[in-house]
Formats: sequence, C-alpha cells, structure tokens
Amino acid sequence: MKLRIGCRIGTAEHACLISIEILALAGLCFSQAPTLPSDWTEFHRTNMVRVNPNETALNVSNVGGLRPKWRYATGGYLFSAPAVANGVVYVGSSDKNIYALNASNGAKLWRYATLAQVLSSPAVANGVVYVGSEDSNVYALKATTGDLLWSYPTAGSVDSSPTVTNGVVYVGSQDSNVYALNASTGAKIWNYTTGRPIMYCSPAVADGEVFVTSNDGNLYALDARTGSLRWHYPSGNFSLSSPAVANGVVFVGSYNNSVYAVDAFKGTLLWSYPTGSLVYSSPAVANGVVYVGSYDGNVYALNASTGAKVWSYTTPTIVESSPAVANGVVYFGSDDQSVYALNAGTGALLWHYRTGGPADASPVVANGVLFVNSQDSNAYAFGLKP
Repeated sequence: MKLRIGCRIGTAEHACLISIEILALAGLCFSQAPTLPSDWTEFHRTNMVRVNPNETALNVSNVGGLRPKWRYATGGYLFSAPAVANGVVYVGSSDKNIYALNASNGAKLWRYATLAQVLSSPAVANGVVYVGSEDSNVYALKATTGDLLWSYPTAGSVDSSPTVTNGVVYVGSQDSNVYALNASTGAKIWNYTTGRPIMYCSPAVADGEVFVTSNDGNLYALDARTGSLRWHYPSGNFSLSSPAVANGVVFVGSYNNSVYAVDAFKGTLLWSYPTGSLVYSSPAVANGVVYVGSYDGNVYALNASTGAKVWSYTTPTIVESSPAVANGVVYFGSDDQSVYALNAGTGALLWHYRTGGPADASPVVANGVLFVNSQDSNAYAFGLKP
C-alpha cells in the first residue's frame, strides 16, 4: 500500500501528498492521552446506540439554562455530526475541510483540506481522526496536528461515518462496498460488496458482527473479522438510516416510512413501527426506549421490546437529525432551523434554540456541553453559565 503524508503550503493550507511505498506497517501505532469518560468520539459513541451514559452535568432540571457558548463559521454547510475527544471538537464541512476546534472556546486548532466536500462524521481513536470525503478517500489524521497518516482510496464517495473498534476502521462507500481497514496502516483487511451504493450509513459493530445498510434495501450482518455474510434483512425499500444495536436487537429506519427491530443473531423481524413518512434518522436507544426522527416532523419514543409508541413530539418540518440521549434528555435538530431538548421520559419540551439554517446534523453531548452543526455553515456549542 502507499502511505501518503500531508504537509501544508501557504495560507490556503492545501495538503500536498507524498507517496511512499511501504513494505511493512504492522507495527505502526499512534498514541495520545486517553479520552475523557464523557467524550463522544464517533457517530455511535462506541456503544452503537447514540447514548452518553457518562454525562452528568446536563439534566432534565437544568438543560433549560443552556446558552450559546461559541460558534465557528466554516466555508460550507455542515451536514454531519461532530466528534469530541480530549477537549477538541472535530468537524467536517462541505467546504472540503476537516476542522479541529478548541471545545472550550471554538478557536481553530488546525484544518485539513480534502479534494471534495466532507459529509462523513469524524471518528477519533488512539490519537487519530478517521473521516471520509466525497473525493472517494478515507483519511487518517493525527488528532493533535492534522497531519496525514494515511489515506485509503475507494471507487466512490465516502459519506459514511467510520466506526473504529479493536484496531479496525469500518466504513461504507458509494462504490457499494463495506470496508474493514487496519486502523494503524490503512491496509484493507476485507471488503463486502452490496447491491447498491452505501450512502450515509455508519456501520454498527457489536458482538463480532458489523451491521450496515445499503441503498439496495437490505440490512446486512457481516462477520467483523472476515467480512463474510451472516444474514441480510430486506426492508423492501432504501435503508438509509445508520443502524443502532442494543441487547441483541438491531434498530433501523427506512425510506418506506418505518422503523424496524431485527434480531441481531438471526436476522428475523421482531417488530416494525410505521411513521407518517420516511425515516432517515438513526435511532438512539436508552432505558428500553428507541428514539428516532421522521420526515413527518415527529420524534418518536418507542418501546424497544414491542415497538409500541411511548410518546411523540411534533416539529414544524422534517427531522433528519439522529437523536442523542444523555442523563434523561433527548437532543435533536430539525429542518425548522432549531435544536431541541426533550424530557426522555415524557417528550416534554425543555429547551430549544434557533440556528441560521436547517439543523439536520446529529448533536452530541460531552462534558456538560451540547455540540451541534448546522447548514448555516456554523458549528455551535451550548453550555450552562458558570
């Protein structure tokens, strides 16, 4: 394979790439101080259910006091979720750049220029930022400096958000493949070809299996070690939602206006719930409840065991954003240019804030701060006043 090392020239900070043939990279590793317990390091936050169980600062009683802490303007709209690790927020933008921002004040620490827009949510592990770009590459950048460690070329845009576990990066591409890459070297371990492009799905990895959806309408379960097919479940339409996995069940939304619960080991349907429109949002699962948004303008709370509706909250327009749950609060964005916080138990509105554009990106909560990206080109941070 080729290791491509990035350097920056001039104020434009464009990356120049030097290709170096590498014969053996198995021993290469990168280190950094361990992440904080409340960090949110990738789209699924490692537990594959978009829940932060270590967040204690924000709660039902005080979340109404959230105020803007800072915002950072990029040169393009922000579609994907940020990642937070070691006091740094990592953001991808349609202006083709990946940004590292100080989580306390929003100051830019570095940026790395790709060759096309970045709609993939970054993932951070062991001092490395992994992210895809519509230039068809998966990038590994040094988290502290933004230096390029390696890149892996696919044959299609990479809007999928990487999932990193056990030294492997799992990511999808619009070339219809799911890839497993060595996290240290970028070498391909395996790939599995689906029937159609994989768009914005972030693979979920649990119990030795990789769960991923494809535009061919299938939810796939692949062996995490070999990439061999365990099973696939046909939704009957495009399955664009990133799956969530909890207690042996895979939860996923579909373009046929339904939320599905599928047995993670057998691939059999447990239940489905029809919403009023397509479900692009990835579910979050906490305390036996599934939280998910729909294009019908609602966020739904469904019983994880039965699929029965617990409550729903209606916004004025579509909800693409995938909810984030922490300490009894559900956070999500809406196309009505607002970010919301609801009581997870009742669905009651606790707080909302209007941004300058649709808030389709999925929020994250880490260390007492709510981070969310907006299509007004801004990355936002909200916190409680001291």
